[in-house]
Amino acid sequence: MSGGAAQGPEPDRAALEAAWLRLTRVTLPGLARERGWPVRADHCFQRILFDNAVGGRWYDVVARRPAYRHIAAASLIEAIALGEAAIAGTVDLAALNRQSLRWRGKRA
Repeated sequence: MSGGAAQGPEPDRAALEAAWLRLTRVTLPGLARERGWPVRADHCFQRILFDNAVGGRWYDVVARRPAYRHIAAASLIEAIALGEAAIAGTVDLAALNRQSLRWRGKRA
């Protein structure tokens, strides 16, 4: 970006990826039962958060796999923020799941 205020440093990609994996493989699945969330598996949390971060099916936006390695940093940051908001109770994970399923043409 030219002109204007200087941007901060690039986010540490390795740290973002580690936070993502910890969030979706450990933290969210560990809370799922007690929170009454509609999903329990890590890949389901990843689907929900990535779909909502990009505003549609994540695989329409991210060409290569694994998605967390190839998704734009801003989208990874947004997906992590959504997961943290679900933990904090400020975002309804069940509603995010229903939206994700709608984008995929499935009944919620």
